[in-house]
Amino acid sequence: MAKSKRRYVCQECGSVSYRWQGQCADCGQWNTLVEDVPATVFSQKHDLSSGGRAVAFEPLNAPTQLPVRKSTGLAEFDRALGGGLVPGSAVLLGGDPGIGKSTLLLQTAATIARGGNDVVYVSGEEAAGQVRLRAARMGVADAPIRLASETSVRDILTTLGQGAPPALLVIDSIQTMHSDTIEGAPGTVSQVRGCALELIRYAKESGCALVLVGHVTKDGTIAGPRVLEHMVDVVMSFEGERSHQYRILRALKNRFGAVDEIGVFAMATEGLEEVANPSLLFLSGRETPLAGSAVFPALEGTRPVLVEIQALIVRLQSGATPRRAVVGWDSGRLAMLLAVLESRCGLNFSSAEVYLNIAGGYRLTDPAADLAVAAALVSALADRPLPDKTAWFGEVSLAGEIRPVAHAPLRLREAAKLGFARCYGPAGAASGDKGADYRGLAALANVVDQVMGSA
Repeated sequence: MAKSKRRYVCQECGSVSYRWQGQCADCGQWNTLVEDVPATVFSQKHDLSSGGRAVAFEPLNAPTQLPVRKSTGLAEFDRALGGGLVPGSAVLLGGDPGIGKSTLLLQTAATIARGGNDVVYVSGEEAAGQVRLRAARMGVADAPIRLASETSVRDILTTLGQGAPPALLVIDSIQTMHSDTIEGAPGTVSQVRGCALELIRYAKESGCALVLVGHVTKDGTIAGPRVLEHMVDVVMSFEGERSHQYRILRALKNRFGAVDEIGVFAMATEGLEEVANPSLLFLSGRETPLAGSAVFPALEGTRPVLVEIQALIVRLQSGATPRRAVVGWDSGRLAMLLAVLESRCGLNFSSAEVYLNIAGGYRLTDPAADLAVAAALVSALADRPLPDKTAWFGEVSLAGEIRPVAHAPLRLREAAKLGFARCYGPAGAASGDKGADYRGLAALANVVDQVMGSA
């Protein structure tokens, strides 16, 4: 590439000289020549300061009509979405293979179509006959859904452009779509990003609600570029163990509602069934209490869910290396809690194997579960069951203090609704009559006294 030639421009008359001099040869002014580097070939081709259309700016307080949500027909799905589908929105639904993503969307599409709305279901993974077989098994084959088995985004958008936009467009899945303007096989980063951009642009311009099904990697994250999650309005995760009947629909991002809301479903022969009271799924329902079992009122968004925490302590012979196994909780937090119990309460777990399980395959992230886990561990160590019909919640500090947690009244009301007569938690956390006897605990040593029967 040829080296750009220096030039000097007079700040008074604008004349150009290719060498610097003290006086301008045209106007005679002194010290007015300033070096001006000419534009390179790259900057000339990529200059975006002209040639475009003017953008119309609007004031921030301009009157805006609130979006009218459309119900999916499933109350649990609406709860996770924040009230229903917003026209023109893009929803990304991810989950493990076989968890029930296509089943959930087919049920939703059938309900919306039966309400007199136009629904288009495009399957890139299954043939149209396979989708019809599943619809017949679920009892929704009579729903007026426009079904197609297609992977070309150009063909899909061309077909949709020939008529009025549908109320709902389902793409199952985005990793199977491809655009003929982008090189690469379907599922590559460029293909997923380009196809999602065209489909989202169609949804925004037409007002059609778009739902994209996304594959997940082996660690549970949505496959493809991370920018895909930034492009859509709502990111949802369909979770659960295939060996268990329940499924949890969790909102990870929602531009139109609150995050961390969940919807709970149970897998049945004819599809997914809504679970109005999910606490019943995670409680054992036995009559006699057992050692090492504690009930914790967890909070998912605005919904309290009672789960059972199970602990098992196995004494080992001297010299053996103890094992720590955790299912459904953070292993690092368990190690911290065991250290606090040993240091602040004088309990010995160093020569015992510790097993902790959250019943029903539930996964806990709430820090308020510390007290329930500690109660289960102490109960298992002493081989004494906790008091019957009791619930435990509270965060444990490294000093052994029980710290207050958020939304204690909600947890107490849910526990009382399910027949729990007593709740243990942070001191001063409850106020008023919540229907259950509340006992405040200041330190973790009080939990040991309660379990050992010395208080």
